[in-house]
Amino acid sequence: MAYTNALAAYRQTKIKTAGQGQLVIMLYDGAVKNLDFAIELLALSADKKRDPGGIEKISKAVIKAQEIVTELMVSLDFERGGEIAKNLFALYTWFNKELLEANISRDGKRISAVRTMIGDLRGAWTEIIAKTASEDKKAPTGISLAG
Repeated sequence: MAYTNALAAYRQTKIKTAGQGQLVIMLYDGAVKNLDFAIELLALSADKKRDPGGIEKISKAVIKAQEIVTELMVSLDFERGGEIAKNLFALYTWFNKELLEANISRDGKRISAVRTMIGDLRGAWTEIIAKTASEDKKAPTGISLAG
């Protein structure tokens, strides 16, 4: 029990101290994790008869991924993000539509397609954050006394 509490406290601290870019990556990680779980369960359920418990677990994992995608949607800044924010919004809308339809029809291929794209976006964000961090290190941080 103490281990569970310590793990929950660690996760909360990690979230509270993360930068904006890192939070976006955490959201992508959560979506990927849930979609991977749904894909795994779908593969297992293909070998067995329809298991109501398995169907519920698949559905919950896909819905959790949809909730994460929705959180990504509402975090977009259209004023600063411009065309990129608009394109991401359209893509996130498509992700949620695909996941909804895939969840209803138990279509692992559709879930896999969305999972791959989310993984690609995560990789892009990781590169952006790394590049931004290296540029920030190059910027002078001292105080200029030259006036």
